[in-house]
Amino acid sequence: MTQIGASFDVAEFATSCGVANIELFLQRCTKIFEILTEANQHLNLTRIDTPEGFWTKHIADSLVITKFYPELTEKRVHIADIGCGAGFPSLVLASAFPNMLITAIDSTGKKVNFVKDAATELGLQNLRTFKGRAGEMNRDQEWQGRFELITARAVAPAQKICSKTNRMLNKYGRWILYKTPEHAAADLEILNTESGISGHSWQLSPEFELPNQAGHRQFLASTPC
Repeated sequence: MTQIGASFDVAEFATSCGVANIELFLQRCTKIFEILTEANQHLNLTRIDTPEGFWTKHIADSLVITKFYPELTEKRVHIADIGCGAGFPSLVLASAFPNMLITAIDSTGKKVNFVKDAATELGLQNLRTFKGRAGEMNRDQEWQGRFELITARAVAPAQKICSKTNRMLNKYGRWILYKTPEHAAADLEILNTESGISGHSWQLSPEFELPNQAGHRQFLASTPC
């Protein structure tokens, strides 16, 4: 099934990423596009404002993490999305996987409020928001050891994210960060020179291309030592 405005089979792509309820997922994504398009007219939430860009650079790009890390779909996992922006990947992952309990974090109020309102309109009870900076949360005992996964999409260099969120991970937690291949390679080199940073080893996923030749991506992921 090719969604309106998408040049690839979104349902097939979502199935390959482990989404179980495809019909509900597509309904929610379509609704996200409607909400985002309306809000973007006065809030300037994203530069990606075409249907094709939405399905490739927001939906597919957000969802593909589970193609490389399918274990994320198998059990309940608490996730922090640092710098959530307009809700990608938070809204997409929460729409696809009810086992993911996601905290969408951003320091910009209009973005947090948008994600919160969108989650309410979509009926996503597995997504909550927090307005603030990750470094402040990292020092707050309330948030320490709360997450099995911390992710971020096009926010900051990996070493900066790690230093500002390391206390938020639980004992078995890890980072999986959305990157371009160029940024992933550069970050990995720095992380390797700072041996044992935060007690984690680091690996790169295979490089992949988004549908419709919308760009190359790679994940930079950690494993607790």
